[in-house]
Amino acid sequence: MATAFPRTLMLLGSGELGKEVAIAAQRLGCRVIAVDRYAGAPAMQVADLAEVIPMTDPDALRAVVRRHRPDLVIPEIEALAVDALAELEAEGITVIPTARATAVTMNRDRIRDLAATELGLRTARFAYAGSAEELAAAAAPLGWPVVVKPVMSSSGKGQSVVQGPEGIAAAWDTAMAGARGAGARVIVEEFLRFQLEITLLTVKQWSGPTLFCPPIGHIQERGDYQCSWQPAALGDAQLAQAQAMARAVTDNLGGAGIFGVEFFLCGEEVVFSELSPRPHDTGLVTLMGQNLSEFELHLRAVLGLPIPRIESLGPAASRVILAEQAAERVAFEGVAEALEEPETQVLLFGKPDARPHRRMGVALARGTSEAEARRRADAAAGQIRVVAS
Repeated sequence: MATAFPRTLMLLGSGELGKEVAIAAQRLGCRVIAVDRYAGAPAMQVADLAEVIPMTDPDALRAVVRRHRPDLVIPEIEALAVDALAELEAEGITVIPTARATAVTMNRDRIRDLAATELGLRTARFAYAGSAEELAAAAAPLGWPVVVKPVMSSSGKGQSVVQGPEGIAAAWDTAMAGARGAGARVIVEEFLRFQLEITLLTVKQWSGPTLFCPPIGHIQERGDYQCSWQPAALGDAQLAQAQAMARAVTDNLGGAGIFGVEFFLCGEEVVFSELSPRPHDTGLVTLMGQNLSEFELHLRAVLGLPIPRIESLGPAASRVILAEQAAERVAFEGVAEALEEPETQVLLFGKPDARPHRRMGVALARGTSEAEARRRADAAAGQIRVVAS
């Protein structure tokens, strides 16, 4: 990869993670074009240029990329016209990590089939269903409870835990309401009783070894991350298992950049869950926990710049700041009180409106222990209230 600067990068998706990618890119002198479905998205606020298009419209996506001809196209969300990316890649546009990787990972069936069937990785037992009746038949052999998810969705939308046969119809309706696109298909999984859920940020370089960040523990609710901490406590054997599986799947997907690879820890066993070919929301903690954040690592990897080492700066944690109610315009109370907590940062994403449970910011903290870092992040986030303005 050529590394002459400045480079022009186009972000497809301009949320809070894209905003941090844009900031990291600006620090390297790059020109950033931020694209999303609505004006004023977080990354647009720090980009050189903004474009608003329907992100799932292949004609609109092709047109905006061809108009600007960026050096790199960096997808930052899942709700994209991925077939258009393959066509653009064939025209010589560099898509990060690759158009194929973006397409495979936006569909739960394709990434699960790759991991479980093609690569032989340990996953939860699963099946697919195309109707409520098929879902009932597929769920029963897995044992109750089961987890039902749309094959195509993002940020946990449409996901539910079903305790028994009586919940199947509601789970199907929930999945269809949260699904992205027109496909009426779900994945149903055995319910794993895991001790810890982790993200292993995996850095794939154009040339050079695959690198790993210290593992990140996290907790989810409603399919969305609520808090994370780094480094998570794993045994050497568990970490080796996770790294081997992450390397196998990212080697298959190819390209360059950071991948958020999620695992369940079930006793000594490590179980592959999901993968995102981009910075991960749980990885916001790396802004406090590492010498190079996941966003800086992503940019270095895709630009072909050196990554001499990745180091932990000690225990760090994050806690999301959520809206409780809908508001067309928002303001924040309690910011000063939050920042009274030692070794704490607050990021307010700049989203123009709010809805219940929407992630509007995050509190980050360091401490002498995991417990102290998590307490500080929780305390800071707890001071901030999202209000209508």
